[in-house]
Amino acid sequence: MIDLAYYTSEAVTLLHSLIGIPSVSREEEAAADFLQNYIEETGIMTGRSGNNIWCISPMFDLRKPTILLNSHIDTVKPVNGWRKHPYTPKTENGKLYGLGSNDAGASVVSLFQAYRHLSATEQAYNLIFLASCEEEVSGKNGIESVLPQLPAIALGIVGEPTEMQPAIAEKGLMVLDVTAYGKAGHAARNEGVNAIYKVLEDVQWFRDYRFPKESPLLGPVKMSVTQINAGTQHNVVPDTCTFVVDIRSNECYSNEELFQEICAHIQSEAKARSFRLNSSHIDANHPFVKRAVKMGRVPFGSPTLSDQALMKFPSVKIGPGKSSRSHTADEYILLSEIEEAIGMYIELLDGLVL
Repeated sequence: MIDLAYYTSEAVTLLHSLIGIPSVSREEEAAADFLQNYIEETGIMTGRSGNNIWCISPMFDLRKPTILLNSHIDTVKPVNGWRKHPYTPKTENGKLYGLGSNDAGASVVSLFQAYRHLSATEQAYNLIFLASCEEEVSGKNGIESVLPQLPAIALGIVGEPTEMQPAIAEKGLMVLDVTAYGKAGHAARNEGVNAIYKVLEDVQWFRDYRFPKESPLLGPVKMSVTQINAGTQHNVVPDTCTFVVDIRSNECYSNEELFQEICAHIQSEAKARSFRLNSSHIDANHPFVKRAVKMGRVPFGSPTLSDQALMKFPSVKIGPGKSSRSHTADEYILLSEIEEAIGMYIELLDGLVL
């Protein structure tokens, strides 16, 4: 029997407290301390690495597969336009306002209450709850630093605002710094090699090129030139021109494959800031996905990045709230969404066989 009212009350109370503790990425220590103390006061042992907190179901058995329940405690900085105070939780008309309420505090507290219920009974799998840090900046001290310390994971459930619909694919991210080199000269004379002119064809290529493999869930690879810089003053021919390209990959290509293809087509020098954040996906016939569909959920492909990009195992992104509320002024979560999420997480996972 699920005491959903109790779990919801606990989750909302915990979320109130977390909203009141500023936890911008890389500054999550106070929130991590509070959450760790809260978990241990419920009688559950915790592990900790940096500002990442986790707990492992007491009936852990190496012969069983392990499911990871994960969401993040860090937030972005408050944007302009807040009419309410971002760190003062306020409930009005069934909405709980506060920075991180939607992204992703509601997922953190809902997943933990689901963990409490599920880990109290024998399951065909082990369960780990992990509240990680630095998700908003894809920091190396976040989930990437913790996963090697945990048992092998068979399935990851990533709490992010998806209206409790399962994102079974997610676009990856690669950022390129591209540089063309010319030769400085006086703009009044016929001298020098203008680096701006050298990048024009490459910028046009990024605008127009289409990678042939398109995903039925995520669509094509998307490339956008987002920044450009050159020149020191009006009368000097610039000897360098740099531009930045934001690339959102689908599951048909690794970031390394995309980089090799790009370098074969452009004349300028390209450097990738990282290859870490690849696209992720899970088979539509996975038992978790099939159960979600049976419950009326609709699988989709997500254009936004999460810690799924750092998971080398099958994962699904699913959580309370709406993505459109994230990183906005007067961010909020509906209390009814928290209640729905706890019940749905439990229904999705209770008795699941991988």
